[in-house]
Amino acid sequence: MKRLLSIELQKIWKNRASRILTLTYFILLTFLTLIASIKFDIGPFHLDLAEQGIFNFPYIWHFNTYFASFFKIFLAVVIVSMMANEYSYGTLKQNLIDGMSKKEFIYSKFLTVTLFAGISAVFVFIVSLILGLIFSSFNEPSIIFSQMEYLLAYFVKLIGFFSFCLFLGILVKKSAFALGFLFFWNIIEGIIIGILSFKIFPKSDTAHSITQFLPLESMSNLIIEPVTRLAVIKSIGNQVGIENVKDYDVHWYSILIVLAWTSIFIFLSHYIIKKRDL
Repeated sequence: MKRLLSIELQKIWKNRASRILTLTYFILLTFLTLIASIKFDIGPFHLDLAEQGIFNFPYIWHFNTYFASFFKIFLAVVIVSMMANEYSYGTLKQNLIDGMSKKEFIYSKFLTVTLFAGISAVFVFIVSLILGLIFSSFNEPSIIFSQMEYLLAYFVKLIGFFSFCLFLGILVKKSAFALGFLFFWNIIEGIIIGILSFKIFPKSDTAHSITQFLPLESMSNLIIEPVTRLAVIKSIGNQVGIENVKDYDVHWYSILIVLAWTSIFIFLSHYIIKKRDL
């Protein structure tokens, strides 16, 4: 396992673009700390985000994992490019000639995907813990380490998304086309959700029951937006008569759906490599 992972990391690190994108990704994650300095003064209205409780435990686990997931596109480019380079530079064929099986090749890619997701989760954990210890009004261990399931959801979400990108990179071969297909599929899911929600099953939960099984939507459902949990947002909603009935919990079945898609993407990736004439 170490040998396979070492080979993949060397390929990524030796590629200048992949190296820059990976470093940019982790630098951007640290920018979550800058949110603490955001303040608004509009006439008599003053808003200090840090004072609104966004860094309070355990809310910070929800807030940071949700917004950190927006940066995953940087590693998605790295993963897609990683596969495109295998075809462009002939390293895939050379690895097979050197004795690596096709199963080991896919396994090495999945290990890389899992490593990226694991390091990202640990990184967000450390950043969130530091911010929380500085700004949170609560410092009891039982509160600090509650709702940690958001970190698990973040980890699973990244593995699912990166596995999808790996599959697209293998399927399409060209990184630009693979990323284009990813963007196109996101639009397709949006259209499907819109049609089911507003045309076929309006004012019903049936649409959600169906669309929760779409790949990108299932990943999105792992971590629901946290902004409407803020006291100031709830207060505004109550004043205008809007009732917040969102379910913010991380559900076991949502995790299983994403893990199922992950297995499907890895299986299809292996199937394509196995059947394709390299």
